[in-house]
Amino acid sequence: MEYVYSAMLLHSAGQPITEKNVEKVLTAAGVKTDAARVKALVASLEGVNIDEAIKSATAIPVAAPAAAQAPAEKKEKKKEEKKEEVSQDEAAAGLSALFD
Repeated sequence: MEYVYSAMLLHSAGQPITEKNVEKVLTAAGVKTDAARVKALVASLEGVNIDEAIKSATAIPVAAPAAAQAPAEKKEKKKEEKKEEVSQDEAAAGLSALFD
């Protein structure tokens, strides 16, 4: 993850994302660099519009938490309803035991 962060830092600073610059950022952060990973990162970002990638990536999580909360609330309500039904069944069983 720190490799991606180094590329984002370089981009936000207006610096070119090159193998040398990525290695400098990682080294400054105290990360032991892997030349193959650095090379793969730089190659994968070649020709990518990072600003557009950031915009599209931030648009997705904004809606996700609201959507994730709704099903969780429904599950909680169902659990509560089931608990009440079980307690009613238990109560009925207890009453029937009195009259047997």
